Formats: sequence, C-alpha cells, structure tokens
Amino acid sequence: MEPLKHECGVAMVRLRKPLAHYAAKYGTWRYGLNKLALLMEKQHNRGQEGAGIACIKTRAAQGEEFMFRERAEGAQGIEAVLREAGRQIDAFSPEQRHDAAFAEHHIPFAGEIYMGHLRYSTTGKRGLSFVHPFMRRSNWRAKNMALCANFNLTNVDEVFAEIAAKGQHPRMVADTFILLEQIGHRLDRESERLFQQAFADGLRDRDITDYIEAHIDLANVLRTSAPSWDGGYVVCGATGSGEMMTLRDPWGIRPAFWYADDEVVAVASERPVLQTTFDVATDEVNELQPGQALFVSKDAQLRIEQIIPARGHCACSFERIYFSRGNDAAIYRERKELGRQLVQPVLKAIGGDVANTVFSYIPNTAEAAFYGLVQGFNEHLNRQKHEEIEAFFKNPPADPAVATQLIDSILSRRVRTEKVAWKDIKMRTFISDSASRSDMAAHVYDITYGALRPHRDNLVIIDDSIVRGTTLRESILRILDRLNPRRIVIVSSAPQVRYPDYYGIDMASMEEFIAFRAAVELLVERGQWQRLHDIYNRCKAQQHLPKEQVENCVRDLYNGLTQEEISEKMVEMLRPEGVKTEIHFVYQTLEGLHRACPDHPGDWFFSGHYPTPGGNKRVNEAFIKFFESKRH
Repeated sequence: MEPLKHECGVAMVRLRKPLAHYAAKYGTWRYGLNKLALLMEKQHNRGQEGAGIACIKTRAAQGEEFMFRERAEGAQGIEAVLREAGRQIDAFSPEQRHDAAFAEHHIPFAGEIYMGHLRYSTTGKRGLSFVHPFMRRSNWRAKNMALCANFNLTNVDEVFAEIAAKGQHPRMVADTFILLEQIGHRLDRESERLFQQAFADGLRDRDITDYIEAHIDLANVLRTSAPSWDGGYVVCGATGSGEMMTLRDPWGIRPAFWYADDEVVAVASERPVLQTTFDVATDEVNELQPGQALFVSKDAQLRIEQIIPARGHCACSFERIYFSRGNDAAIYRERKELGRQLVQPVLKAIGGDVANTVFSYIPNTAEAAFYGLVQGFNEHLNRQKHEEIEAFFKNPPADPAVATQLIDSILSRRVRTEKVAWKDIKMRTFISDSASRSDMAAHVYDITYGALRPHRDNLVIIDDSIVRGTTLRESILRILDRLNPRRIVIVSSAPQVRYPDYYGIDMASMEEFIAFRAAVELLVERGQWQRLHDIYNRCKAQQHLPKEQVENCVRDLYNGLTQEEISEKMVEMLRPEGVKTEIHFVYQTLEGLHRACPDHPGDWFFSGHYPTPGGNKRVNEAFIKFFESKRH
C-alpha cells in the first residue's frame, strides 16, 4: 500500500552491424536508440527519481567525439533524456540525419553501444550527480568507461579503504563513485598490461593503441575488482574502445536477463521487457547466472564468463511479489499462487462465512494475487458443492420443489467480488505544511460506495505487502470503514516484513517496519525489555568485528512471538481513531512464499537470513541505532 522505492533498472543495447544495415532494413539508423527507449519505458516501474542514457561510437575516427551522455532527475527523466538526445540529433539537416555513414561519425547518440538507467535512491543521496550512467574520461579511448548499476553495497567503507590505500582519491564515499574509481583503476592496469605486451612484441605508437583497443579484456578488470564487493548488484559498463559488460552478483540477488541475435545483444532487469521489445518468446531470453558476466567485444562477439564463483542462489523474492512487471508468465503465475494459498487463514478470519463476504484488492500490483485468492475460494466452494450434491443424491428430498430449490441454492453459491478501492492521482507536494500533506495523503484511495451490504458483509482486501502500515492507518482503513462492513480483513500476499534490506531496496531503517514495532511493543508489554537490551549488547560486542564473523542478533527479537500475535498488535497500532469495525490482518507464511516462488528463495526481509556477511553487520548496526535512539 505504501509504494516502496526500490532497486533501479538497467538496459543495454549493443548493435552487431554497422548503422547502415539498420537504416536499410528498418528505415532508420536509430534502431538501437529506439530499442533502448522501449527497454527503459517498459521498466519505468523500477525508477522514477531520475534516468540517464549513454552512447558509444565504436567506429569514431581520431578527433571525433565517441561518448555521449544525458541525465535528468524526476519521474519524467526518461522522456527528458530522450528528448534532449533527439534535440541534438535534430540539429543536423534532414539530409545529414538520413545519411547513416554521416551519422556514424558526426551525429550525437548515433553509435553501436547504448546504455540506459532508471534510478531509485536507496541511500537518501539525491541530485543529478548521483544519476547514472557515470562516466570516466581519458584521452586514451580504451581507458574511457561508462557505468551504470542496479545495486547496493553493504561494505562501501571497506572498498573505499582498499582503493584509498592504493593512493586513489574518490570524490565521495558513495558506492557508484567508488565502483567507478575501482573499475577505472583496474582498467588502467589492464591497458598498461597490454601496452607492455605490445611494446615487447615490437609494436609502436598507433599500432600499440590499436592493439590495446582490440585486446582490452573487461573480464580481467572485473576479476580484480568484484571479489571485494558485498551486496546485490548488476553492474553494466562499456569502454570507449567498444567492449561491453554486464556482471551479476555471486548470490544472484539482483536480476539480469539478456537476448542476442545476429543484429543485437540486449540486457535488461526483467525478462518480459526484452520479450516485448524484440518480440521474442520466453525461452529466447536468457538469465545471467550468479557471478556470471556477459561480454561483447569490440568486434561484437558475445561470451559468458564466470567471474566470481557462485555463492548461493538467493534471488530476491520481493521481485516476484511486487517489483517486477506482472506480465512475466512465471511472475503472474507465482503471484496468483501467493493469493490462492491464503484461503484457509482468510476463511478463519471471516468465520467461514463466504456467502456474506466481499473480496477485493488494493490496486494495482495486488491484482494477480487477488485472482489467485478468488480462484482458491472458488475451489473451496466447488468442494463444498460436490459434497452437498453427493449427499443430495444419496438422500434426495421427496418434494420436487424442495429438491429444485436446494439444487439452485447449491449451484448459485459463488465468490462475491467488487472493485472497492480506487487509487487516485497523488496530491503534489507543493503543499508545504505537513498537516495538509497528511490530509491529502489520506485521499490517495477512494471507495466504491454501495459495494457491500452495511453491517452484514465482511470485506476482504488483499495487498501484495504491508510494510510500514502508514497508508493503512492514514487512508485505507478509514475509507473502508465508510462502507460499514461487519469486519475488515486485510490480507498480505507477502509475509511480515521484519528486517531491513541492504541490497538495493529503499527500506534500511529498522523502526519503519510495523511488524518490528509491533514485536517491540509486545515485548515491552510482557516485561521483556531486558531481551531488547541483551540483543543490543550482543550487537555492540560484534560492532568492530570483520563482517564475516558477525551473526544476526536481531532475529532473536521474534523468539516466542507468533505471526498471529504480531498481527493482532499491528491492528491495535494501526487502527485509526474513531474506527470501531472489527479488523483482522492475515499474512502469507514463509513456507507459503517458498511454495509459490520456489526459484527465488531470497527472503531476508521476512526471515532475517541475509545471504551476505555485510547484511548481518548492517542489520545489527540498524538495531544499535534504534535502541540508542529509544534509550536517550
């Protein structure tokens, strides 16, 4: 219900033929730029704080610009950067714009490598200087680098110390800047290695440069950079000399997919984006595996290499529940299954009274889970009907009228569904005072009046996740109460979010989670404040240990507390003033999550099982910060 600001989106397009080929076949040399634009638009859900694009000309002559970049802030960033690229292209005459050979050398954003990025900040750092792609420039083409990523590192300080010890001077302690400096340093070393090799072979001057550009190997760069990174990441890069790469983290936390044919190699954060952009089937799009990198050489040859040994399979389950586009065949199926598995706990919450219950959902990402929940209830009713019809035939009523009435009653039993909640356009934050903003936020959703029978019908509303509970308290519960239901059942297709994320999703503060706050209140009410103090002391004792030696102490917070107890406490905490309707929360279980999404076992938000050592260190630090803020 509260939109999560989450991991970014990446897109890359590598043309494998000269621009003249696309001009002849598709009527424009802009084929690559157009495909990049579509890949970005189809991933707009992944980043609305900014967007950037970069282009590299692999055939540029000396004296010709070969790297171009545009970045913009805001939800309309994609439109802004593409409009600016178009403005620069349109500055040339129609004859020049339609001449692929001319464009190849002289027109901005007419190149063979395209990179796109959609940004969501997970660090709180804002401003155009933080919008990807980042660029590193040099007079030596092979030492130029454009870089973008969907990632968050847990050990930025460690990586900073490592590169600072070599004498480098990063401009700031931010993961993208540090990655660019670290990769750039290794790129310089790779270039110097090739220089020495070419010189020893008798090459000189321009021949050495050509040799370096033809043999630069980003696999060497990544093998000497990436092993120190702790976190979830997909890092995309391209050199000025024309080698392109995409690397996925060795835990497989962040997603990366690629497609290739004889004309193009393309990379994106989501499978259906590539399917739609290139009109291909599911099995034609490949998933980059943990620790693997995709490379495309200067002469457009594709290869896959294992850069870091895979360290497990911890693909993010929140991708399946919430973040990724729901038109992926597997994601749609999994989201439906998440809803279908909740039939029994919802039945318990409504006292088994399906006949007097209306089912609905919070738009828009919960729609697939809603269909699954309804499917599950239809299956439940069908089993009931089957049993009652069998009993009918075993002992039919003597009166035909009674028999007809009974059959009609059985067959007419159905799941009642309505679109109860409507999401309106958000009120803009030009309203300055917080009280007015809160009042406007309360009207983000509206309801369908008359959708249920007052004081008689239960109302079941399913959402994909309940993380903070703010929108529930400030808007949802209050407006649903206007319908005067007998009881309100809020259903989450995801388990309770109990722990922060440190791998690219904007939820790093412990206290923002309603499940965590509810657990703390339960412990305090039960006189178990000492448990919180003990957890704090254990976290403090490990604070200066290497991350590899740190254990997640925060998981002990939930020992002895059932999911139902925490849910009941949430209801108390989130009930708006004046709302008297009976309220229940129903959450997915961890077991149900893994049954529905078997190929995405990364569940650290819910279980506290962080796949990397840095996650354990960071969650302990978050608890220390929480505890000390309360103690003082």
